[in-house]
Amino acid sequence: MTNRNLYHLLQSRFSHARDNLFLDHARGMLSYGAADEGSARIAGALRAAGAQKGDRVVVQVAKTPEAVMTYLACLRIGAVYIPLNTAYTAAEVGYFLDDAAPRVLVCDPSARGRLADVIPAGTEVLELDDSGRGSLMAAAQTATPVTQIEPCTSDDLAAILYTSGTTGRSKGAMLTHGNLASNALALHDIWRFEPGDVLLHALPIFHVHGLFVALHCAMLNASRVIFQKGFDAGAVVDSLPDATVLMGVPTLFTRLLEHPCFSRATCANMRLFISGSAPLLPETFARFEQVTGQRILERYGMSEAGMITSNPYGGPRIAGTVGFALPGVGVRVADEAGQVLGAGEVGVLEITGPNVFAGYWQMPEKTASEFRDDGWFITGDLAVMDAEGRVSIVGRARDLVISGGFNVYPKEVETEIDALEGVRESAVIGVPHPDFGEAVLAVVVPAAEAAPSAGVIHSALRGRLANFKQPKKIVFRQELPRNTMGKVQKNLLREEFADSFSNR
Repeated sequence: MTNRNLYHLLQSRFSHARDNLFLDHARGMLSYGAADEGSARIAGALRAAGAQKGDRVVVQVAKTPEAVMTYLACLRIGAVYIPLNTAYTAAEVGYFLDDAAPRVLVCDPSARGRLADVIPAGTEVLELDDSGRGSLMAAAQTATPVTQIEPCTSDDLAAILYTSGTTGRSKGAMLTHGNLASNALALHDIWRFEPGDVLLHALPIFHVHGLFVALHCAMLNASRVIFQKGFDAGAVVDSLPDATVLMGVPTLFTRLLEHPCFSRATCANMRLFISGSAPLLPETFARFEQVTGQRILERYGMSEAGMITSNPYGGPRIAGTVGFALPGVGVRVADEAGQVLGAGEVGVLEITGPNVFAGYWQMPEKTASEFRDDGWFITGDLAVMDAEGRVSIVGRARDLVISGGFNVYPKEVETEIDALEGVRESAVIGVPHPDFGEAVLAVVVPAAEAAPSAGVIHSALRGRLANFKQPKKIVFRQELPRNTMGKVQKNLLREEFADSFSNR
């Protein structure tokens, strides 16, 4: 039986190029061969800590080459990799640990004390700092390397990505080796990766975009990756002449356009700019083409399916659209009852294909409710499709806010605000923002007693929610607009506050 472990696929693509430079980072250079050997040693340390095939490994660490090798080590032994945003608070991490019941937690040394009260009994803790040291790497030096790749089927779990839900309870999207492999192969093909490509990587590695989309494409191509610790416009501009591909969120492109040294000449060696994780404003698209002479390629995806659609590499890239379904992926637009709509009609986007996840971790009823009887997954995103099959995302049926490429579900923020003394209720919405695509805005209705100030609310949320979830603006109203059924009409609030950041 062919081993369908994703790492088996990745290794087969770079095995002929072990001396090729893989990660070009602040502390030096890491070849593909060294990364392969490093992942084998880390796999040995994880095994020594008790992690076996199917066990969950939760990772909340800074972006480093060792963090990448830890991911590869989990694939190698068939463990289920669960990356967490480094901005999550201890309370948020506690929920994920309780839900996932991991065998191992890998965290920064400074976080161990902060997380001490939320780490479940039986979870082994290994530390990894941003210099590449810590208990994990020390254990890796003495552990027996795992040179064999654990046999897996396409249906075996490779990762769980937590995505917030409209009820406030986060859901773990279960992604299989087959899901990730099919998506990586399709993207590598349609984006025409070629020998000599160099990927400029300035994204986080705790979500689909930076970890799966960017790194999988690079590894399938045995490409060099300019691996930057985070996004810094100046550092990106300095590295562009040495790169050929850049993947980013809209915020990254708006910041580049603001940089005085960003120009057509700077981008002369680049063949592809890809944007995703949030809507790209048409004016950003147009301005970027004016400055660089290149059109950004926008695509669309989600935690539950990786990438779903993409504008074409060789055909027209149209502002405001996310292109066509990937090879092997089916997309359709339907009404709430599941009736397929015609071209030009707005409805909910539904999808099917080998990239669609296996369901939500320990949520069979929730999983069943998100799929049609014929197996199509209901994304919850409002879309329209033209006669050629080109998709445009026009809204989100479930009020999801995407700020700077990160998902924020209003209910989670509203729950924290509503619990504060002096607050009767709140409504959280996303409004246009020139840098972040959307910004979180909270409309607060005070109780009869004195309401807390915006500053007090901000202070109260600081220790409860990650920074990207916190409102960038708080406004007060005596009541929220409601329809005849008593449901808050957030569409009216979005219209009212649409220009809140236009004159920033």
